[in-house]
Amino acid sequence: MQVATISFDRFNVLADNEAQERIRAARARLGERAVLLCHHYQRADVYQHADLTGDSLKLARLASQTDAEYIVFCGVHFMAEVADILSNPSQIAILPDLAAGCSMADMANLAKVERCWRELAEVLDRPDERITPVTYINSAADLKAFCGEHGGIVCTSTNAPTILDWAFSKREKVLFFPDQHLGRWTGYKKGIPLDEMVVWDPDLEYGGLTPEQIRKAKILLWKGHCSVHQMFQPVHIDRWREKNPQGLVISHPESSLEVCQKSDYVGSTEYIINTIAAAPANTHWLVGTELNLVSRLAEEMKPQGKVVQFMAPTVCMCSTMQRIDPQHLAWTLENLAEGNVVNQIKVPQHEAELARIALDRMLAVS
Repeated sequence: MQVATISFDRFNVLADNEAQERIRAARARLGERAVLLCHHYQRADVYQHADLTGDSLKLARLASQTDAEYIVFCGVHFMAEVADILSNPSQIAILPDLAAGCSMADMANLAKVERCWRELAEVLDRPDERITPVTYINSAADLKAFCGEHGGIVCTSTNAPTILDWAFSKREKVLFFPDQHLGRWTGYKKGIPLDEMVVWDPDLEYGGLTPEQIRKAKILLWKGHCSVHQMFQPVHIDRWREKNPQGLVISHPESSLEVCQKSDYVGSTEYIINTIAAAPANTHWLVGTELNLVSRLAEEMKPQGKVVQFMAPTVCMCSTMQRIDPQHLAWTLENLAEGNVVNQIKVPQHEAELARIALDRMLAVS
């Protein structure tokens, strides 16, 4: 493998059409040595090159099944980490732009989760016997490793209900991080009272909770959220229903409880796509999830007379995933075609082994 790489500087000034041509040329040179995985939120000018697409759960499975030498992940950092953890040691996971992170994932880190665990031990005693840690897949590898080490598990928005059942079958309480909204909606649908799902603020001592609140809680919800899904408000649904009384509303469970309660359907990106695709022709939909996905769905559904609208009145997309642009993808693929590996995502072995335990539990339960 060569050490020198092709500098990104000259790719940064490529016009989009030239970048597209160079992507196609580099892919032809690479053949089956490289596979491109794209999340549904990925921008259209990159998504069009995908070999495999899906939501987080589907892509996790696909990453574990591909035998390509290079797994080029057009998504965000935690997704590429999952690809590295679940793929074979000989395979190489790559993220075209290392700045493609996740603001939600950044809301929980290992130091704060470990401090939370220590404080819970002071109140509950032996948390490893009483609390199952559950991390949303939108989290760093070291948090997945924490769950692997402490008898916990990973979940996605697709399998969260099944994972919550598994978690309660092991212990009486759940610590759910980093997205409070997915945890709250999932618990709510399971019939858990709202006052038994309390928010743990990692910046406050004991999460800002009293010992009594901690003892009473069934689910401790980390104070985290998705900046995209925070934009959707109940009033958006109310105003839309006034104009479209026969219309249908579908939302992602990263949205607030109030938005989910007002929706006709709630589910993962894959669920949203499948539900709208299976709906009768000429139906009208309001969709509460990322803009790139909604725009793509709107175009795909037009031949069936289906109208698909974005819930928020403002432009709202996953800005970090937007960093994976045609220029970065062209640069990545041309380097690979020349034998240069750039932007490899490599999870440390010990961390990867523990994280894989939690991921394997998820895949087995799902």
